Amino acid sequence: MTCGHCVASVTEELKEIVGVQDVEVVLDAKGVSTATVTSASSLDEASIRSAIDEAGYTLEAINS
Repeated sequence: MTCGHCVASVTEELKEIVGVQDVEVVLDAKGVSTATVTSASSLDEASIRSAIDEAGYTLEAINS
């Protein structure tokens, strides 16, 4: 990701996942950006991966 529009796209897609309460994306235009997703229950990895893909990016790793 390289700009605020990128952050907004990822945030929007992640917030559409059922159960997501909050999303915080930290932009690192020269490195790896991160997204922290808060939910009341466990989220399906496939749903997260699909949301990131829909925003036009590739999920590198999930840390729980």
